[in-house]
Amino acid sequence: MTSQSTFQKEYEQWLEKTKQLMERFPERRELFHTSSGIPIERLYLPGTAADTYQENLGFPGEYPYTRGIQPTMYRARHWTMRQYAGFGSAEETNKRFRYLLEQGQTGLSVAFDLPTQIGYDSDDAMAKGEVGKVGVAIDSLEDMEILFDQIPLDKVSTSMTINAPASVLLAMYIVAAEKQGVPKEKISGTIQNDILKEYIARGTYIFPPKPSMRLITDIFSYCAEHVPKWNTISISGYHIREAGSTAAQELAFTLANGKAYVDAALEAGMDIDKFAPRLAFFFNAHNQFFEEVAKFRAARRIWSHLMKNVYHAKNPKSWQLRFHTQTGGSTLTAQQPDNNIVRVTVQALSAVLGGTQSLHTNSRDEALALPTEESARIALRTQQILAHESGVTDTVDPLGGSYYVEGLTDKIEEEVYSYFEEIEDMGGAVQAVEQGYMQEEIQRAAYETQKAIEKQEDIVVGMNAFKLDDEPQPKLHRLDKELSRKQIEKLTQIKDRRDQNRANARLADLKYAAGGSENLMPYIIDCVKDHCTIGEICGVLRGIFGEYTGA
Repeated sequence: MTSQSTFQKEYEQWLEKTKQLMERFPERRELFHTSSGIPIERLYLPGTAADTYQENLGFPGEYPYTRGIQPTMYRARHWTMRQYAGFGSAEETNKRFRYLLEQGQTGLSVAFDLPTQIGYDSDDAMAKGEVGKVGVAIDSLEDMEILFDQIPLDKVSTSMTINAPASVLLAMYIVAAEKQGVPKEKISGTIQNDILKEYIARGTYIFPPKPSMRLITDIFSYCAEHVPKWNTISISGYHIREAGSTAAQELAFTLANGKAYVDAALEAGMDIDKFAPRLAFFFNAHNQFFEEVAKFRAARRIWSHLMKNVYHAKNPKSWQLRFHTQTGGSTLTAQQPDNNIVRVTVQALSAVLGGTQSLHTNSRDEALALPTEESARIALRTQQILAHESGVTDTVDPLGGSYYVEGLTDKIEEEVYSYFEEIEDMGGAVQAVEQGYMQEEIQRAAYETQKAIEKQEDIVVGMNAFKLDDEPQPKLHRLDKELSRKQIEKLTQIKDRRDQNRANARLADLKYAAGGSENLMPYIIDCVKDHCTIGEICGVLRGIFGEYTGA
């Protein structure tokens, strides 16, 4: 057995030999670092002693969940393969959903068009030119029913990337399920419902922070009682990273937002163990493989500490951070798009080795257009090959114990707590958003990244190095040019068929409730049942809450 003194002597001898070798063969750069600016050491040595193992790592499925939230992880079941899809009309997207399910996808994830995301009907002047472009157009209950036609909502879980009007889309989903004969107690899925990151990084907000937080806690409360299998929020770091943040910023700002939602729910009088087990997170899988793995492991450890020791939740499920991952859209290049298949594979592998609960893999052509059916299939096959052929799912936390991974996990955790201190000094995440702090930090990081690419300090294969002079043009997905006209015609017919007096009465009830303090979910569900549109419902709430115009 080697003593500590002998080990130290041998290590110093190794350093000296390495120094001499480097005089002949210098390293590629003076300083290696992660996207978060964390220095990457030449060599990592044992750092976790047995007496601190339980405190820092623990066993899988046990606090602090660094090594995963399930004791057997993927040895029991693979992650949910939830490919994000949505374009054009509800009919077109329904066909893509059913195709992906036939190809082995195990969960649905809905992309909505921009008018839907900001609460406008397709016939609104604000929707012109945007109907069905970046997602599916959903104006009414009828659209939601078509979207899930022949898809059994008691057997398939659905994630919906919707934020400001999340309550309206959830109401539509609940009613559509009921019309299928599926009670709301049996549906499962997630709504993103994370408005703070919209203010920070994405921009599809409607209402100011205070009423937005009210809508979110109304959803928490309603689902805790009536829709127990539904994840009421997916606190999202993905878009923070897409806006240009570092990995540490993504994690710090996301978890700070998570704390703000917990605080808001507690202030509304909710029991933490009633809503915390249904909180979920959404992270980006970026290019720096080991940093991403460490980020996911640090996320679980930090959140479990907050929930157990700061918020004093008693239920162990409240301590567990469950998350969905999407590979990095901003890393995809329009140049040599087939290279994106390799990027996505590496990113997806980091999410799997980091212990994700569900995963979307981007398609190779998404830097150019909405993915073709072929590209979407290749993206799904990437997950299936990782799951069934690679062997990486055969043991729990395969990279646990790596000196590098453990050291990097600790460093990211330190960075996150440093950001927490700054945010707390401002009064919390909501105040930090209102002061523009997070926005400025992300902009600074994005600027530094862009400079490094332009100077070729960071290589992007096919874009700033290893370029082709004459690239072939790939076949791209094209939208129906008549989509907007057809969607508006369908919306007009819906309004003509409905009982207008009942619709008006429901909207009036919602307006009255929004001016008070009642939970708004039952009123929104009533509006949906009587065929009120998303634009009409959000219009009533705009009239009461006002609109957010920026920090």
